Amino acid sequence: MTSKAAPEPASAHESDDALMARVKARDKDALRQLAERHAELPWRIAYRMLADPTEAEDVAQDALWRLWQFADRWQPGGPGVAAWLTRIATNASLDRLRRRRFLSDEAVPERRDESPLADSAIETNQLRAAVAACIEALPDRQRAAVVLTYYEEQQNRIAAEVLAMQLKAFESLLFRARASLRSCIEGKGVTA
Repeated sequence: MTSKAAPEPASAHESDDALMARVKARDKDALRQLAERHAELPWRIAYRMLADPTEAEDVAQDALWRLWQFADRWQPGGPGVAAWLTRIATNASLDRLRRRRFLSDEAVPERRDESPLADSAIETNQLRAAVAACIEALPDRQRAAVVLTYYEEQQNRIAAEVLAMQLKAFESLLFRARASLRSCIEGKGVTA
C-alpha cells in the first residue's frame, strides 16, 4: 500500500509578484513565505559588511519590515524581491557603519581560532582573518562593492544599481577596493 504525500499548497509556487500583491492586501502568510524564501540574503550581506551576527539579524528584520510597510509601492515585473532586499540591506549596513564611526573608537576584537591546529587549517584561517580585517578596513562603499561582487556574486551592473552608481564609476570603485585589499593583505605578510 502506498501512501500519498500531502500536496504542496499552491502558494508555495506563487511568484514573488503574486506574494507581494497579497502582502499589499496585508496577508501575513504571504510575508512569511517571502521571508522564508529571502530572509537569508539581507542577513548575509549585513553580516559580511558589519561582522556582527546580531546587527545582521536587525538589518534583515528591518528589511522585511520595510517590505511589509512599503508593499503599496511594489511594482510587479521589476527586478524582484531579492534585488529590493539587497538594496535595503546594503544601505542599512552602510548607515550602521557610518554611525559606528561616530560612536566608537574601539578596535574590532579579533576572532578566536576554533579550527583544528593542522598547518593548512592555520594558514587558511590566517588568510581568512587577514582578508576579513582588510575588508573591514576598506571605506564603506568599497566594502559594499566587494561584498556585493565577490560574496553575493552580483553582476557589476546590478551591484552598481544597488549603490546608485554608474557602471564605470562602480568598476573604478571595485578596482580601487581590490588594489587596497591586495596591498593590505601583502602588508600583513600572509600568502595565499
